[in-house]
Amino acid sequence: MLLEHLTLADVRNYATLEFAPAPGLNLLVGSNAQGKSNLLEAIAMLGTGKSFRTSREGEVIRFGLPLGSVSGSARVGAGKIRLACTIARTPGGTRKHYTLNGETVRYGTFLGSVKVVTFVPADLALITGPPALRRSFLNEALSLAEPRYYRQLARYRKTLGEKNALLRGAVAFDPDLLATYESALVESGTALMIARRHYLAGLGELAGGIAAGWVRGERLEVRYLPNVPIEVPTEDAIAAAFRTRLAEQRGNEAARKTSLVGPHRDDIGFSADAQALAAYGSQGQNRTAVLALKVAEYTILRQRTAEAPLLLLDDVLSELDPLRAQRFVEALGGVEQAFVTATQRPPVLGDGPTVWEIAAATVRAC
Repeated sequence: MLLEHLTLADVRNYATLEFAPAPGLNLLVGSNAQGKSNLLEAIAMLGTGKSFRTSREGEVIRFGLPLGSVSGSARVGAGKIRLACTIARTPGGTRKHYTLNGETVRYGTFLGSVKVVTFVPADLALITGPPALRRSFLNEALSLAEPRYYRQLARYRKTLGEKNALLRGAVAFDPDLLATYESALVESGTALMIARRHYLAGLGELAGGIAAGWVRGERLEVRYLPNVPIEVPTEDAIAAAFRTRLAEQRGNEAARKTSLVGPHRDDIGFSADAQALAAYGSQGQNRTAVLALKVAEYTILRQRTAEAPLLLLDDVLSELDPLRAQRFVEALGGVEQAFVTATQRPPVLGDGPTVWEIAAATVRAC
């Protein structure tokens, strides 16, 4: 998979930009606040349709303007595709519009047309940060790898919002309506839990092997921590456990006016030598775990889709000591196309990358 061309119009500090990256490793070098991360964010939006830096996506539009757009063309296994994501400020809030090969499409169709794996400094908090951060990582990884997963996730979120509105009293309480919502949550939520369990089993095995090659004698373990305990990993057994737990917690949910049961409360556990990294891991252990996790994520996405995703590294190498940076780069091996931002050329990259200098939202080949 190769990004052949990128066009920006009124995105962050870019009024306009035409950028034709090279295959292989593209190094984006420049001082802070010149547009390096903004460019990486725009590339990621062609794959995920959203920003990896903010949930308030109106911020992506150039300051003071009503509209911004990211478009580009990429070479994938099926041939060449053209994508565009337009963000508009409206009286009703921010709106986005997606096109694929010139045709308007829904977000679920746009998502994953270009596969991307991002690694930003904030990802180093995956181990010690809140569960929502880990769920977000899991949802994005699975949505890119499995289109069906995103559809189930969207159904689950919609129903969850409706159930919560009922519990809050935003609509008149109706026990039959509650039962309908819970039935829908069990259906879509069971599919999410099955997909998460399967994905994390593979991710954990791969990440554990990668980390073991870096740090001898220490085994990284990645475990799925479902909110609904899974004793028998079949669809029927998981659905039955989900229904039982909903019935058990119905009184607590009514008292607290929110949903307490389901995959929206899942988590991921990381440990080394049976010690939880969140509680006992050193900074070095936690960084090794996240590096191994990202390499595993890239590898699994490549295996599942039969295409090498774009790899986006936003000022991450400067956050790592030389040994971990070297191991990370070596583990990635011959990526088809990667984009790395840095304030100066990282020695670990050697002479291989195509270097682009970014200054005042201008991109120039060096």
